[in-house]
Amino acid sequence: CLIEHQSTPDRLMTFRLMRYALAAMQRHLDNHKKAKELPLVIPVLFYHGKIAPYPYSMNWMDAFSDTNAARQLYCGDFPLVDVTTISDDEIIRHRRIAAQELVQKHIRQRDMAELEPLLVMLLQLDYNTSEQLEALFNYMLMVGDTANPDAFISTLVQRLPQHGDIIMTIAQKLEEKARKEALEKGRQEGMLVGEQKGREAERQKTQLEIARNMLSNGMDHNVVLAMTGLTDDDLKQIRH
Repeated sequence: CLIEHQSTPDRLMTFRLMRYALAAMQRHLDNHKKAKELPLVIPVLFYHGKIAPYPYSMNWMDAFSDTNAARQLYCGDFPLVDVTTISDDEIIRHRRIAAQELVQKHIRQRDMAELEPLLVMLLQLDYNTSEQLEALFNYMLMVGDTANPDAFISTLVQRLPQHGDIIMTIAQKLEEKARKEALEKGRQEGMLVGEQKGREAERQKTQLEIARNMLSNGMDHNVVLAMTGLTDDDLKQIRH
């Protein structure tokens, strides 16, 4: 139950109550990470103003200029565009958004090279701005998969010469990013190996010191080997 105190009438109070209720639901989800359903939050307005009775509707649909449209939108199923169920033939007719929808529909389902004929045909129609094309190629090259990425990029450049600069620039940036990530990974792995070798050398140094003390105190050679885990060659270092 969410209680809001108010002494002044507010035409948009119901919207405020909805915001508070949604915030309470979000807190519930934050505190219950495995929750699969929303909690019911009951917004209550406690009013004691000079104007009586409270002059405004307590139905938040009445806060909209078009109440009927608001009820249809917010009291029913939300609009859904599910590209996974739209045929490629239908998508192609979507003009400026067609290339983006086609790539997003198939980005995880097939080799991107298989889309090349349809994609080239759409992009040759020049429906898209340079910004849209850059976003499309970035998404396709970063998220998509293909058996031969170099051949795929080369084909796009050859068949879309007007967009070749954008494609090559993005491909080069991604290649440089991959190279830097590989170098950084190698550097970190090298540091880890170096640290492990350093710890091993320090451990062996400590064991040799212990063995030296044991031998100097007259302990049997074989007993020292058994207790320290050292080898005969290790003990020879002590003697020398």
